[in-house]
This record gives sequence, structure tokens and C-alpha cells, in this order.
Amino acid sequence: MSKYKYEVIIYWSNEDKVFIAEVPELPGCAADGATYKQALANVEIIIKEWLETAKELGRPIPEPKGRLVFA
Repeated sequence: MSKYKYEVIIYWSNEDKVFIAEVPELPGCAADGATYKQALANVEIIIKEWLETAKELGRPIPEPKGRLVFA
């Protein structure tokens, strides 16, 4: 179980032939992997790095909202 509570969207990219994991609440936060599990593991690392970088730069860190609602 992840210690991060941000929503992660994982999908297959035919163009890249990998799974893509995106974190919509953290702009630019995404990773890929050859498998679904690998993409999820990789995005965990990127979330950590995203948060560390934002903190170092004094940028605001969004509170996780959980499941996003799309209209």
C-alpha cells in the first residue's frame, strides 16, 4: 500500500508500448513501465521526488483529494 494518497491513473500506450502512470494532482508527475506493476512502482518514486523538489523550491504541495471527478 502506498504511503501517498494521490490518485494515479495507469493506462497502456500503444505508441510507446509501455504502461503510463500519471498523477493528475501533481503537474508533470508521471512514469512508465513495461508492466502495470512496474509503472506503479516507478510513479511512487517520482511522487516522492516531485514532493521533495517542490519542498526544496518552496512551492505549494497540493493536498491529496482522492478520486477526481470528471464532467
